[in-house]
Amino acid sequence: MSLRIGIDLGGTKTEIVALGPAGEVLLRQRAATPGDYDGIIATLAGLVEAAEARLGARATRLGMGIPGSLSPASGLVRNANTQCLNGRALDRDLAARLGRPVRVSNDANCLALSEAADGAGAGHAVVFAVILGTGVGGGVVVSGRVLEGRNRVAGEWGHTPLPWAAPQEHPGPRCWCGQRGCLETMLCGPALAAEWKGEGARDAGGIEAAAASGDKAAQAALELHASRLARALAGVVNVLDPDAIVLGGGLSNLGILYERVPALMAPYIFGDVAEVRLLRARHGDSSGVFGAARLWDGEPDPAG
Repeated sequence: MSLRIGIDLGGTKTEIVALGPAGEVLLRQRAATPGDYDGIIATLAGLVEAAEARLGARATRLGMGIPGSLSPASGLVRNANTQCLNGRALDRDLAARLGRPVRVSNDANCLALSEAADGAGAGHAVVFAVILGTGVGGGVVVSGRVLEGRNRVAGEWGHTPLPWAAPQEHPGPRCWCGQRGCLETMLCGPALAAEWKGEGARDAGGIEAAAASGDKAAQAALELHASRLARALAGVVNVLDPDAIVLGGGLSNLGILYERVPALMAPYIFGDVAEVRLLRARHGDSSGVFGAARLWDGEPDPAG
């Protein structure tokens, strides 16, 4: 049986999925992500081996999404918020442990690949996918293939500044990357929570219900978030002009984004037409793992 395995390596949990020849889900499992590198390698290998034993089949190649990327210069992980991954040859170490190739890509790229293949962006030639959660990221798929870029930073939208910022939005919060005013610091879940409940708040859960019940602070926080997202996405449209923009991550469940953002984008789009398809990820928080399983799509299976 032809088997594709994808892994979504997150900061707190790791998910594995096994897909059959027609893309059908044969197995899904989650496990806690260890806090150390050796523990992560052992957990990843254990998940793969257990899945294959249960299914009685072996995947010849594996795909994995991570919250970072591989440097084209060194081949080592960089910019991962799971700090123990940085500076490590994750793909090579796991490949050596399992005895087969492992392809690693950014988790937002995996989201984009999944949603472009059979999710909300299916049928669209150019898809820009966004993760709006604890962090903020983006990925680009063109004609079914992930656009990595020469420096493998294509889609790193979360580490660009907010365009058309108001004076009170300068210089912006300090980002973990060392810059100020990155979109990640303004569009992530903790930023929305802080706008609503004050500095130090981290959880924006229930904000739409609060706004609907008349909470003025919640209403103002949501409107500001929609405005910032609109300006940020208008910048993407002016550079890439994608056929579809797909939102994933926890904040993608906010209905106001689909109601307000397209109209708020229009004044910033450089053209006489501002048609933007803003879509919610069809596969939800599993888009990343499904996309990881597709990282080898389009290439012949060495097992035939």
